[in-house]
Amino acid sequence: MATPASTSARPAREASANAYWSANIRLIAFCLAIWFAVSFGLGILLRPALSGIMIGGVDLGFWFAQQGSIYTFIALIFFYAARMNRIDREHGVEE
Repeated sequence: MATPASTSARPAREASANAYWSANIRLIAFCLAIWFAVSFGLGILLRPALSGIMIGGVDLGFWFAQQGSIYTFIALIFFYAARMNRIDREHGVEE
């Protein structure tokens, strides 16, 4: 049988867990939106508009399609790791 202290702590833990996962999902959605905008938006949709800007001997749209989206993805990995460490500390679940 549950004690009164354990039953009152359960909603607080569930609220904390929900806040943690909500922050996690917002961060994932933010990172995916940036990756989508860079890879699909700049590399495909806006490629004709970026064709006049040259970088490394190729136009900027082609560069984003071939290399820029990869560099952005790598930067997002480091950004995600740093932000998740901060979110973990804020919610008391750090390693």
